[in-house]
Amino acid sequence: MKTAVRRARRAGATLGAVLTWAGLVGATAGCDSHEVLGKPRAPEDMIRVTPDDASKNVKGDGTLQVEVPEGRLQSVKVVRIQDAQEEAVPGRLDADGTRWRPTGRDADGLALAAQYTVDAVAVDDDGRRMARHTTFTTFVPDERFIGYVTPENRATVGTGMIVKLAFNREIENRAAVERAVRVTSRPAVPIAPHWFGKERLDFRPEKYWKPGTEVTVDLNLRDVEGASGVYGLQHKTFTFTIGRSQVSTVDAAAHTMRVVRDGELIDTLPITAGAPSSTTYNGKMVVTEMHEVTRMNSRTVGFGGEYDIPDVPHAIRLTDSGTFLHGNYWSGSAFGSANVSHGCVGLRDVKGGSSLTPAGWFFDHTLIGDVVEVRGSTDKKVAADNGLGGWNMDWREWKAGGAAHS
Repeated sequence: MKTAVRRARRAGATLGAVLTWAGLVGATAGCDSHEVLGKPRAPEDMIRVTPDDASKNVKGDGTLQVEVPEGRLQSVKVVRIQDAQEEAVPGRLDADGTRWRPTGRDADGLALAAQYTVDAVAVDDDGRRMARHTTFTTFVPDERFIGYVTPENRATVGTGMIVKLAFNREIENRAAVERAVRVTSRPAVPIAPHWFGKERLDFRPEKYWKPGTEVTVDLNLRDVEGASGVYGLQHKTFTFTIGRSQVSTVDAAAHTMRVVRDGELIDTLPITAGAPSSTTYNGKMVVTEMHEVTRMNSRTVGFGGEYDIPDVPHAIRLTDSGTFLHGNYWSGSAFGSANVSHGCVGLRDVKGGSSLTPAGWFFDHTLIGDVVEVRGSTDKKVAADNGLGGWNMDWREWKAGGAAHS
């Protein structure tokens, strides 16, 4: 009887051992298993991902990292999905393999309105491998801001071009926005920012650009908080090239304009400038627009009903307030002898315009970004924010207008 009991106990013990082994093998065979012949370990204990799995509305200043308390990470793959586009997030493991952190744009902050997926594989100190998959989403802002860039992408412009960003709303955190915009050139020269109020940020070098310079504007504004609850939208790169040098000097008192190309005088043209009651600004101005023909109405620039000309030929804008250098077919013999305009600089032309007139010739030899400097007028110097008038500031004054001095 005792023998039978002992046999039954041994059989039970053997069966228990078999069942235990089968249970372990079965556990390791499952596709979602995370224990291997040892103490069970949850993936979230072995592979720790920040932000937590399934987190929502994660702020842009949140930290993204993957780490293990023991062992080492074998691989980490992170994907950012934003605006229906997937992009791998670059990153780097620490030397001991215990922590992964992003490099590139995500190192400075998470993209907003995005979903992130993290797939990590680690090996513990006993050689056991484990994988973990997590996802999280970031905060979706209700309000955005953008910057409109001058000049146009891939343009060839004159040596006086100033990079201008006009924002669609007021920027309170100017230093943060300024740091998110990078303007570089080849060959390299110092380039400095200057704010005009809260909605405009300009960049220029100390002196006019050298011909052939390639300029790159990197806008890393996306998810930068420009004002409380208002975030940037753009992550773009613009480039433009500096063409030949051309600086034209208007002498309002002598009624002439000297056109200097690459250091050589190529022509002197007779002009008419602003009459004594409506003088032309002095100072350095930059060509920002060119129109074969345009309408000019005195009421749009603060005058009464003095004029409304529907077909002004060869119109070249110099200021935002309405100063143009343009063709003029109605002022008779004033060119070279009298100032009769309402503040613009006029060149002789014919109705409908002609490339054979001084106005047509100058128009055909002008680039956006060329400099026109007016001297000899009795008016004040043009304001630095009136068009691209920043060249009227000295370098020290210009640099003082930046917000991010550190």
